[in-house]
Amino acid sequence: MSPLRRHVLRADAAFLGLASVSGLLADVIGVTLGLGPQGPFLSATPSAAVGFIEAHGLAFVVGLLLWHAAPTRSWHLTATAVHLLLGTVNLAFWQFFMAADMLAVGYVTTLLHILFVLLQFYAMLEAHMPARLADRGHDDLRQLDEHALRDIGLAQRSHKALL
Repeated sequence: MSPLRRHVLRADAAFLGLASVSGLLADVIGVTLGLGPQGPFLSATPSAAVGFIEAHGLAFVVGLLLWHAAPTRSWHLTATAVHLLLGTVNLAFWQFFMAADMLAVGYVTTLLHILFVLLQFYAMLEAHMPARLADRGHDDLRQLDEHALRDIGLAQRSHKALL
């Protein structure tokens, strides 16, 4: 088990926890008091708060799960999918960040979602690598690539010989 993978999960969980609690507070204050950057939108259309609160609440739950998760391939895949979804939604509805004058929040959260997609995907791949390759480093990977290329060349020559 790689300590890097556990650190990635924990950092991810911390980000989701902090961002989701901040989002939940802004959602509740916005819909109930009409305050904050989301206030004008949520107080005018309280039903929209359902989606906001659900999304931020689920992000909090996922953060808790990731904090306690074992650094396995399936958890890294789960985290990758969560951030891919959240980052894509941020980009698809970017006009909300503009209308609410929350561009800084949009930039930071979206960039962090992208960062965690990349980190979790890398951690997932590392979890899939044979332990002997992960422990030995790049020289063994280069050697593995050379062997694979040699085998491909042999297969191509065999195929041509059959024709």
